[in-house]
Amino acid sequence: MFGGQVIPPSKSPHLRKSDKEEGNVEMEGLLHSTGSNDLKIASLPMTTAAIMPSPILLWRFKVLLFFLWGFICCKIGWDSVMRMSVNLRDLFLYEAFLYYNPLLLVTMMVWLWGVNLWVFAQSTISYAKIFDLDQNHLTHREIWKVATWMTIIVPTSMTAYLYLYSHGEVSLAASQPVLLYCAVSLVLIFPFDIFYLSSRYYLLRTLWRIVFPLQAITFADFFVADILTSMSKVFSDLERSVCRMVHRQVATIAWFEADSVCGSHSIGIPIALVLPYIFRLFQCLRQYKDTKEKTTLFNALKYLDCSTSDFSFSP
Repeated sequence: MFGGQVIPPSKSPHLRKSDKEEGNVEMEGLLHSTGSNDLKIASLPMTTAAIMPSPILLWRFKVLLFFLWGFICCKIGWDSVMRMSVNLRDLFLYEAFLYYNPLLLVTMMVWLWGVNLWVFAQSTISYAKIFDLDQNHLTHREIWKVATWMTIIVPTSMTAYLYLYSHGEVSLAASQPVLLYCAVSLVLIFPFDIFYLSSRYYLLRTLWRIVFPLQAITFADFFVADILTSMSKVFSDLERSVCRMVHRQVATIAWFEADSVCGSHSIGIPIALVLPYIFRLFQCLRQYKDTKEKTTLFNALKYLDCSTSDFSFSP
């Protein structure tokens, strides 16, 4: 009776907390857990920021890799050229220049176009309205990104061409420019929503309107066609490059004969040279049909004269 364990009743006020006290305890636990979660969430960005490097550091690292890649390409290309005989070296360099010169010039043009857009942006010029672009048009940063990839891919293919040819892998060397041209063509017509689909198709539609001016000429049509007139040499080199690829004359000297199908006397050369001027000629005629302005006829006469001059001075 006196030494046994005393078990108080479960309803004793000394053991059972009141409803108010239980509510306070639950509220304290909830606040404690909420505070802990807030501390964890607040510390998460700090931890992520500590792990991720700064954008400036990433940019410097990319620039370092870019220059390292450029040095490696130059070193491999130079060593490959030095392996060849002196008599073969000039012909080989001329051929390599022919295949890769058009795409290198286009790459330079894309870089400079990005510079133009940057100047427009700094000058607060609304070039999107001038060129009739939608809100999804590419900015100068995206243009430079495209130019960077072109700068990497084209010289890499040229370096592989030089290396493989100098080491006796003629068939593999001949496939390098073919693969490059096919890749560029596939990227332009790729139907999936990657690689700036809307911009690629806008360019293709503009080129289609330039070749077939069956509608009113817009400023973008005129502007791109005017750029093409400055790239007549690119068109000429493209014609000879594609001709040699089609006739399997890459990495050979079959084209060296002037009267061969892809030689310097080919009729395709002057045709490729005058195509941009013919496009502008038909654009001017279309503008005269729409506006009846006589100045467009004078412009048409100018481009007609350029076309006949190219045919007259062609070999």
